[in-house]
Amino acid sequence: MTQAAFFVLTALADQPRHGYGILREIEELSDGEVRLRVGTLYGVLDRLTADGLIALDREEVQQGRLRRYYRVTEDGVQALAAEAERMAAGATAARSRIAEGRRAPGTVTPPATGPGLAGGLA
Repeated sequence: MTQAAFFVLTALADQPRHGYGILREIEELSDGEVRLRVGTLYGVLDRLTADGLIALDREEVQQGRLRRYYRVTEDGVQALAAEAERMAAGATAARSRIAEGRRAPGTVTPPATGPGLAGGLA
């Protein structure tokens, strides 16, 4: 699953949203780290719809413009949950390897990041 698809499904997990609402929610969920372009968003929406992971919820006219609201399907919830588990397992493996590397003789300790941490000591 692509990062864009993951964030679109996550944005729709709690309620239906229209395109602009999805974009705003993704920015918020990612603390501004992920910003999809409109063309990318609609490509992802088309693919997720074709795959049965999201569905059109409703259409509304707002200020003379059509807004399509999308919702996640049960298959979409399952796919999102599986991807979240896969990512969590990967993060656990990465943390474990980093810790092992710090203990191994002859390895370089990566510098610590964050306030109050210096010299790679945690």
